[in-house]
Amino acid sequence: MVDPDLVQRDFQRRLRSIPPLGMGLSVDVYSPDLFELVNALRERGLQPGYFEVFKATTTALVSVRQAIPDIPLSYHGEGLWITQPDVQASPFFQENVGEIVAQLNRIQSLWLNHECAMKQMAGYSFGTYVPPLYTKLSAEVVADNIATVQGAIDRQCRGAGVMAPLFLLEMPPLTYFSAGTIPIPHFFRLVTELVPCGLVLDIGHLWTVYRYTGACRRISLEQFVREFLDEFPLERVVQIHVAGLACHESAGALKEGEGLPEWIDAHAAPIPSILFTMLEQVLSHPNLSSLRAVALEVDTKPVKTIVNEYAEAVRRFSISVQQTMARGMDVEQSIGLIPCSMSVQGPVCQSDRQQLRDDYARYARIISGQTPMTGLEWEEAAGDTTGVRRYSTSYMPYEILHWGGDLAEMFPQTCRILAERGINLSTFVTFWFRSPRPLTQSYDFFLLKIERFLEFVRELAPDAHVCSEQEGDMLRQAYAQANEVETPVMEMERTR
Repeated sequence: MVDPDLVQRDFQRRLRSIPPLGMGLSVDVYSPDLFELVNALRERGLQPGYFEVFKATTTALVSVRQAIPDIPLSYHGEGLWITQPDVQASPFFQENVGEIVAQLNRIQSLWLNHECAMKQMAGYSFGTYVPPLYTKLSAEVVADNIATVQGAIDRQCRGAGVMAPLFLLEMPPLTYFSAGTIPIPHFFRLVTELVPCGLVLDIGHLWTVYRYTGACRRISLEQFVREFLDEFPLERVVQIHVAGLACHESAGALKEGEGLPEWIDAHAAPIPSILFTMLEQVLSHPNLSSLRAVALEVDTKPVKTIVNEYAEAVRRFSISVQQTMARGMDVEQSIGLIPCSMSVQGPVCQSDRQQLRDDYARYARIISGQTPMTGLEWEEAAGDTTGVRRYSTSYMPYEILHWGGDLAEMFPQTCRILAERGINLSTFVTFWFRSPRPLTQSYDFFLLKIERFLEFVRELAPDAHVCSEQEGDMLRQAYAQANEVETPVMEMERTR
């Protein structure tokens, strides 16, 4: 049996190596232009306490570190899929962990933030994050996978006597639906009782939980936030995120009087004022005792909008963030820490992992519209199928056909040939989810979309295969060049 008190002490020991960073920005290396953003912030007299950078090539990340040596960096990872019971058996898992650990070292990151979500499960692939099954077994598997990753970080990061970066688990957004047998706060409490990770609480993600679990039909937002925070392991929250919300392109416009908007997580969108009201409520909660940082997530947003939103956030929250961090530091100083090694649960047995894999295979078939909702974890969603139906009939097809590269723009000549043959691109969605597929490479949705579309053309229009291969080769070459060419931050380093 795992002793939650020992796990908590281990977390506190690791937390002590992370200084209070205050308010910062979570950014993408490529979009928007980071050089332009840093300059625009400086022109307004704004110096972020830190940047959290999203996974990119090592060359690009190193150039960021060199270009802004005076600003602390943290790292938002991608592709480990720690929700999945078979991820450690993946031929790419150790390679991906090794790459992330190397990048943590190269940018001197204080933590690894990773969503508690996935884009691949049981042989099915998606373009954007899908939330986990909120069950006890799922929480145990997440904790076990985090322990494996943290162990690799501990072995390979930093020098003697210096604490390795801490794994932070981020509560994901809901995109119209949720599935599970336990409340979301209880899920994260189970995880934190089993492994000494920190947490990231995203305020926009919290709003989607209110909107898409049915809580919005029962209680006010303020009451929901209060009750959620009382149950959530808020003492493990190291970082808070705030990002935009917006209705998806595939959704119809909300008519007057229909209630709450069908917002989903949207980093390019403006931050609605309701999220800042929620942030005030979170910062005032007495259980928020480990906070080190608050970031606006701004990747893909116009620079001018970022600067204005960040300036307003600093004006409104800088003092309260500093006070919250100071309150937590005072609590830590009053607690004597007993040195201890990493304390986690034993490995999840293979039969349980196989059971969860079966659950996720059913999950993928349900949300892709292939099978009706069955199983205990779907009982609540089955009572109101609106969310899953919207996801499977509107959001998900749009994602496959348009997100991360519009097929008609990627393969213009091939798509014209298909149209002449009477082959509608919507059939590509059915093809995509027809059956589970073994993984042949580390996750990259753009490259995966190219590969699957070429297979689709070979099967349905073999005479167009040569044309599609030529267009696919050009796409791959352009993509490789875009990821390896000199980035704006490299140019920034030379002109400093």
